[in-house]
Parts: sequence; C-alpha cells; structure tokens
Amino acid sequence: MTFSFTLPRHCRARLVVMAVAASLALGSGAAGADAVASAYPTPPSELYPQLFAAVQMGQVFKDGKTFVDALPKGRPAAIEAEYRQAKDRPGFTLGDFVQQHFDLPKDNADAYVSDRSQSLQQHIAGLWPHLTQQPAKASAGSSLLPLPQPYVVPGGRFREVYYWDSYFTMLGLLQNGKPQLIRAMVDNFASLIDRYGHIPNGNRSYYLSRSQPPFYFKMVGLLSTQDQAAAYARYLPQLRREYGFWMDGERGLKPGAAYRRVVALADGTVLNRYYDDRAVPRDESYAEDVNLARQSGRQPAEVYRDVRAGAESGWDFSSRWFADGKTLATIETTAILPVDLNSLLYGLENAIRLGCERVRDLACSGDFRQRAERRRIAVQKYMWDETGGYYVDYQWRKQQSTARPGAAAFYPLFAGIAEPAQAARVAQWAGKELLKPYGIVTTPVDSGQQWDVPNGWAPLQWIAVDGLNRYGLHAQARDIATRWMGKVQQVYASSGKLVEKYDVVGSGAEAGGGEYALQDGFGWTNGVAMQLMTLYPELNRP
Repeated sequence: MTFSFTLPRHCRARLVVMAVAASLALGSGAAGADAVASAYPTPPSELYPQLFAAVQMGQVFKDGKTFVDALPKGRPAAIEAEYRQAKDRPGFTLGDFVQQHFDLPKDNADAYVSDRSQSLQQHIAGLWPHLTQQPAKASAGSSLLPLPQPYVVPGGRFREVYYWDSYFTMLGLLQNGKPQLIRAMVDNFASLIDRYGHIPNGNRSYYLSRSQPPFYFKMVGLLSTQDQAAAYARYLPQLRREYGFWMDGERGLKPGAAYRRVVALADGTVLNRYYDDRAVPRDESYAEDVNLARQSGRQPAEVYRDVRAGAESGWDFSSRWFADGKTLATIETTAILPVDLNSLLYGLENAIRLGCERVRDLACSGDFRQRAERRRIAVQKYMWDETGGYYVDYQWRKQQSTARPGAAAFYPLFAGIAEPAQAARVAQWAGKELLKPYGIVTTPVDSGQQWDVPNGWAPLQWIAVDGLNRYGLHAQARDIATRWMGKVQQVYASSGKLVEKYDVVGSGAEAGGGEYALQDGFGWTNGVAMQLMTLYPELNRP
C-alpha cells in the first residue's frame, strides 16, 4: 500500500501569504514584504510523493532523516516517474533504486577522532572548525536552504543549522574568541527572516512550516554585550518581523479563539503557543507519525499538528505535552500555552523596545513597553503556581494549569519576569524535584521520552544557572553547574566525546529515549560547557 500526504498547492501558497502578513503585522512596515514573498521550496514529500512514502514507510533507512537529506542525482520529477514505472517489475529492490538515484548524506561526527590528551576546553576549541559549514549554492532537489555565510551545526545527524541550538552554541563561540562567526550566524538568521518571514526550525525545506523557541534576540545581544540596545537597533527590522510571525492573527482575535501561534483567553489576554502551519506527517519522521496517528484513535491531522508543534517547542518529545502525562498518542501541544515561549517573547518585546528607544521611535518603544508589561502580568496570573512554588504551562482549552511542571519553570527567571521571592521558591522546588547527581532533569516524569527523566540537556542547565544568578541565587546556580560539568567531564574522559544529552540521574547508562540514537558533536553541549568553565574556572579539569 502506498501512503502519500501532500500539502495542496493552494495551501503552500497560503503559507507565503501568511509569511508576508507576519512581516506586516504590528506596524513592522512593508519593507520586508517583497523579501518574504518568495515561494517556499517544495519539501521531499512533495517532490517525489510515491517514492518518498514507499521509502519512509518501508523504513529503507533506520533514520527517516537520511532520505530527506539525500541529494537526487537527477530531476525529482524524472526520478518519481521512473520509480512508478519500475516498482512493479520483477526483481525491483527499493533500496537499490534509492542508492542508484540519490547521494546519501554523512554524519558530521563520522570523520572526527578525539585527542584524549587534550583538556575539554582544547577539545571544544578544536571541534568548532569540524562543525562549521561553509556557504553553498542551492542544489536542484536538495532540501537544504542555502545560507550566505558560514554556520555551526550541532553534529551527528544534524547536518544543518538549528534555530534555538545556535544561541547556546554561540555562548561557546564567544568564549573561544569567534565573534565573526557569531555575526555570520546572526546574519544568516536575518537572511532567513528576510526570505521567509521567520527563522525555521532548521535550514531545510521540510522545516519551513515551523520555527523554534525565539532566541534570536539573545543571539543579537551577544554582538554587543556591553550595549545590547545598539545591536537591537541594528537588527530591529528582523526582530520586529520575527515578532510579527509569532503574533500573526492577534488583531481581531475573539476571546476563547486561537489562530496560528496566538491564543486569546476568556478575559482577552493574548498569549502564545507552539504551532506548525502543516498538519501532515513530518518528512523526517514520516513513518513514526503515520503509525502514531493510527494508534491514537484521533483525527490524523490533529495528531500531526500537535506532533509538529512539539517539534517547534524543541522538546520533542516530553510528558509536558501529553494530556495523560505519559503517552505520546495523547499529545496536545497546541492546547498549551508554554511558560518558556511566553517568557522568551517577553524578552523579545523588551529587546524591540530597547532598539526602538535607540533609534528614537517613541511610538514603537511605548507600544512594546506596554506589550511586555501585559505579558509579564499574564505569565504571573496564568503560569505561577502559588501552592507548588513554580511556574507551569497553561491549558487554555480547559482554562487550567497543566499541572506538569519541569525545567521550563526557570524561564521566567532567565527572562526577568519572576519576583525575587518567586525565584527563591522555584530554586527550592527544583532542588527537591529536578536536581539530580549530575544536574537538573527536564521533568520529574519517567515516560521513556528524551525530554523527561533521566535526561538532562545543556540548554536547560544554562537557563537555570543564568536565571538563578540573575536573582542572586549563586550557590544554587554553582551547584547545578558543578554537577552538570561533572557528568560532561566524566563522559569526555571515558569516550572522548561531548554528546547531545546526558543521563543526569547517574545510572551509568547513555541517555536514551526519542526517535533516534544518541548524537555526538555536539553544538549546544560544547557552547554551554565553555560558558560554564569560563564562569566557574575550577570546573575546567586538566
């Protein structure tokens, strides 16, 4: 049986229209409208739909991402036509057909050999050139979106730049004295905003319908750490255009309604959710999504949308998004207003305010001051759990807390939303519920998913450390950093690698869960480790 899920051409055209609308939202002006009006490149699932479905559902490759990153050796339409003619012939082998017509990708980490005599800092410094990709022209049929300047990829199966990963990678680049590479990556993201109206999940055609946690303003701030307003002013058009993407549909939204990434609550408060503009299986995890939808007993499009929204969150996947708190088939991401997303958008609103103040746009600065204040009040009202002493997501359809707290509770500290007493209570709660021998776990739930216990992730360690330090909770911050770096150093000593995630509970096993094997490289682990060893020099063991 052949499975084919394609987005109709009129829907693809609508994505372009929405991108243009996002660039015009909130008074961002028409300057970028022409830039984002270019049609979205066609993803592999639509370039050769029957072949694509057969390869992915037949699991020709262990990792579904392999095929969507492959380069066709001829015109996709011709390959699709040849497949349709050849597939029923005696002796036809799908794997051989793919090998004949595609160049398969290689993992970034395959050719790298660690020098065990190096310190961890030396190892990380030596990894950056290996993980840096040079600009490349568009190749016919490739899913890769070309970027004008060099960029750092995470490593392993992640052969392209990723949005939120890049901020944490840049922390390490900053400490390793690579400001030019940071600026190149910031400019690459600006080019994506100018072309498509937002920063996609990664620079692949199959990622264009979603973004990731909006850390761009934090990246821009790294360009001028002593005067961030100057950097915000320089990139103000892109910051405002990205904000327009997240807030598209805000105007005229009725209480209790949602559109794309905005939700209006019963009292008229507007907050944001994760979303994806397509409701079909992910190209890179096609078989997994089709099978999940079948098992769920739900409408397939609903499952696909929530799974994709979970991918936009970066936490793919976690019990945080599950209606029953344990089963992926109950995923309900679009019904949830996440505390981390809304904290980051508060930060973006303040960054735009500062940029507008610098260019003396008083109307803009006043508008975004009010927007930030409204969001701060809303986060405190809907996401603070006074009984538990933590911040947590809000289920807007049920009009109640999800009651599934985790490491995202540190984001209001990271963004400066929390009051000092609240920050102290978050620290106290996390010390009991999240802190383990080697850092903080993502959630206290054991679901088998990779963004749950026993795993700890570099970005969340940094969010916690930075947030706690912001509120003067230095002992707690140092404790998390010390525990985390103990694990990183331990794994490096035994394997010569830095990896994507770690088991921080201390079972001795590799971190697991998720849809793919543990990856090494690894961009954000490198960046956070460098940042922590700079902040706490005693953590850099010889």
